[in-house]
Amino acid sequence: MDRGRVASVWRRVLSLSWPMMVEQVTRTGMRTTDVFVTALFSPIAVAAIGLADLYARLPLRIGLGLGTGAIALSSQDTGAGAEATRDEAISQALLVGALAGIPFVLFGFFLGEPAIAVLGEWADPDEVAEVADLGGTYLAIIFATAPARHVSLIAARSLQGTGDTRTPMYVNVVSNVLNVALSLILGLGLLGAPRLEVVGVGLATAFGNVFTATVMVGVLALGVRDAGLRRPTEFVIAKQLLVVSAPKIAEGLIATVIEFPFNALLLYFGTPVNAGYQIGRRVYQQVTSPLSRGLHVAASVVVGQSLGAGKPDEARFDGWATTALGVLLVGSIGLGLVVAAGPIVGLFTDDAATASHALAFVRAYGLSAPFLAAFVLLAGALQGASETRTPFIARTSGLLVVYLGVSFVGGLVLGYGPLAVYVAVAAWNVWGFAIVCWGFARGDWAERAASMMADRGSTAGDAVVADGESDENGNDEMDAPADRGGDETVDAG
Repeated sequence: MDRGRVASVWRRVLSLSWPMMVEQVTRTGMRTTDVFVTALFSPIAVAAIGLADLYARLPLRIGLGLGTGAIALSSQDTGAGAEATRDEAISQALLVGALAGIPFVLFGFFLGEPAIAVLGEWADPDEVAEVADLGGTYLAIIFATAPARHVSLIAARSLQGTGDTRTPMYVNVVSNVLNVALSLILGLGLLGAPRLEVVGVGLATAFGNVFTATVMVGVLALGVRDAGLRRPTEFVIAKQLLVVSAPKIAEGLIATVIEFPFNALLLYFGTPVNAGYQIGRRVYQQVTSPLSRGLHVAASVVVGQSLGAGKPDEARFDGWATTALGVLLVGSIGLGLVVAAGPIVGLFTDDAATASHALAFVRAYGLSAPFLAAFVLLAGALQGASETRTPFIARTSGLLVVYLGVSFVGGLVLGYGPLAVYVAVAAWNVWGFAIVCWGFARGDWAERAASMMADRGSTAGDAVVADGESDENGNDEMDAPADRGGDETVDAG
């Protein structure tokens, strides 16, 4: 393998991904602050927003799914120089996302409280009533801004597809900092503000959603970055957005649903097992999630832009090279967790039973980290090629057959208890990696992407630019498709 070529891809990927890593760190800090502030009120308040957040993941999954379609088309059309088609794809994705958020507004307003109450039917009726009241109010506030949440996610992914990963970072970091400040001010009643507690935390999150969406749409509408907005006219673009996004949306929703029976199984084995799992998962996600998510999006961008430029062999090379980088970085961190698992777990709990299970989960996640990294990066590469079916099959089958199936059969039927869960947590990553690796190596994703680009009129070398004229420069300008993004310039290799 050409080391210079690999190094060039790695430099480009790191240049694209570091802003997303910074953004993810601040987002994690925002959620941690919400939990910290709420914990100052009462355990019931913590339970209320915890249960509400289970439902809040639903619009998140839809927004991320539509964002996957947006980044696929945006990156491909940027690589092809089809700026008009790209801008229309972005506009249509934003419109679909806003409309998809409306049912959540109605759900939160009319069904928020009973939805929370259903999850606590087994608990004390008085506590359930209080949790449902607080959680329902919080959920109504959050869901009222579901359209804005969708728009912000889609707009960010759309800009990232052009190679501009810094603008979403700037906007989201400011939004997250404001969110943290408002959670403290409105939740605790600081600086003369009323003490609104859970309602204040919800209002802070809602403000963050609206702020991010407004600024991101303003950036696109004013054309201050490379991408812009365009009046939707082509139905084929909307169709392709939905075709690409649907498997990703379904994948996310299924993953969310599976968490319910899986956590019930852990509680069956004992509260220390469930607590150990939560600690182990949080430790792993805290140290690897920003890196993995940044590289995942970068993989989609570089593969999509290479395909848009009419260079499928380069797209394939970019995908493998980016995956190798992810395995090296995330895998190293994972193995470090295995070694340092004891001291790390000790920071979270001094309960011997909980610590024992948390230690096992941290090591399970750490040992499987190279496979999880490869799975996430290859899935990102495939999604950049508009191939979301293979990652859907890999993730869904892995969660159902291994993550949930092995845990239940091995833990309950065969009597191995929590040991089966440790194995399942690690093994499902290997399962997912095997399927996406086969799909990337043997699938027809390059041909499918080329066909879809031809259908929407954005084939490399014959694209239509924003003023409606043919691109006279052909592929010569596609060697560095992100160079038009000002300070977002990346090394295109």
